[in-house]
Amino acid sequence: MNRPRRRALHAALAALVVGAFTLGGATAARADTYVAISGSGSTWSQNALDQWRRNVANNYGMTISFSGTGSSAGRNDFIRETVDFAVSEIPFQAQPEDGSPSEVSTRPYAYLPIVAGGTSLMYNLRIGGKLVTDLQLPGDVVAKIFTAQITRWNDPAIQAENPQLVLPDRAITPVVRSDGSGSTAQFTKWMSTQYPQTWGTGMTSQFPPSFKFKAQSGSLGVSGYVSNPTNGEGSITYVEYSYAMKSGIPVVKLKNVAGNYVEPTAANVEIALREARINEDQSSPDYLTQILDGVYNNADPSAYPLSSYSYMIVPTQVGGIFTERKGYTLGAFVKYIVCEGQKQAGALGYSPLPNNLVKAAFDQISRIPGSNVGPYNADSCSNAGAGEGTAPASGTDGAGASGAGAAAATGATAATASDAVYDANGNLVSGSGAQGTAVSTPFTLASESWGPSQTGMLVAVVLVAVALLAPPLLLRSRGRGR
Repeated sequence: MNRPRRRALHAALAALVVGAFTLGGATAARADTYVAISGSGSTWSQNALDQWRRNVANNYGMTISFSGTGSSAGRNDFIRETVDFAVSEIPFQAQPEDGSPSEVSTRPYAYLPIVAGGTSLMYNLRIGGKLVTDLQLPGDVVAKIFTAQITRWNDPAIQAENPQLVLPDRAITPVVRSDGSGSTAQFTKWMSTQYPQTWGTGMTSQFPPSFKFKAQSGSLGVSGYVSNPTNGEGSITYVEYSYAMKSGIPVVKLKNVAGNYVEPTAANVEIALREARINEDQSSPDYLTQILDGVYNNADPSAYPLSSYSYMIVPTQVGGIFTERKGYTLGAFVKYIVCEGQKQAGALGYSPLPNNLVKAAFDQISRIPGSNVGPYNADSCSNAGAGEGTAPASGTDGAGASGAGAAAATGATAATASDAVYDANGNLVSGSGAQGTAVSTPFTLASESWGPSQTGMLVAVVLVAVALLAPPLLLRSRGRGR
């Protein structure tokens, strides 16, 4: 081997080895800059948060703990300063409807939009043993179902919207949240805004127990009940679309202002949220909270009316358990969420945040002590973009035409519903269940970007290169020494 070639081989080998150790060292150093932080709250947003936490753990060495205990619990944890951040669909409540003390945080905070999505109406209805997949309902009928004014699946008001079906004469089992939740708040806010004569209670995060509906803890609790093949038949619930999508159980095609029946797909939610108004008064305690009247009444043919987004509540001052080092980690995590993380929103059953909300989120990130994110820059924030890459899903028209196959026969054998109770993790804790656990479980997608697994692969390649190149070089060296 001639001298120039030997030098080239030596240089290539050295570069590979140094590169591998440099990359490994950079990964470790990067992880060392972050400290563990914790949060609690929304189950409505939990599927997305769990995926994003997994991504940043694999790719950046961040340790983010999150407990999906419900929005109300998350806000109270933030007030008690037992967590570094909370996630909620609604802001702090000055007068909680359950009579509990006012939710007043002694540490300054900001609301930061993180997850957009649609609240779906997940149902389990069979005709002749076949699962109905194209049930169509207008909002007023939904409100009457959840106020016990419509109690049978073959009610004339439901049949009129579904002329393609011969609906069974069986009881409707509404399933509601037993815990204080943002899902309940969003659902009841929609009913109280659009159908105040039917739903006179106003927005509430605690579903009134006076209706005596089936009550379950958490989003996995309600979706677990509905998706259970025995206990769930004949039931309907309100839950983030992500849970219904994962379970494989259909959701209601909800009638919008244009007269179309639409599902809460990423594109349909994004279209609806274009009409959201935001409180832009930076001095207001409700800065960046949503005003959704325009969303509910969006006249676009593809708009899904029951669309909204959730907030991360973040500290804007150091104190208690919160430090600047935690602020640095929290700022980096939130930047990942509103930029890179939004690319996975559609696959997770949510919708990418509209770009105006991404920009607003950056303004709030800058208020977190220790964050080092900087102002919004479209070049450095590779958000998937609101609705980009996904064509709006066309709804069915007012005549009820639909491409979905559904049973159109009578004679379904009614399953006897028991008092099955599921916990917030979807586990059966009492009563009988055909499978013992919920069908619905959180999503797990492949993590993106560079992580330890990719580093390991590179190191393996380097070792192979060393094994191939080192022996010839050593033999040549020995030959020269003789």
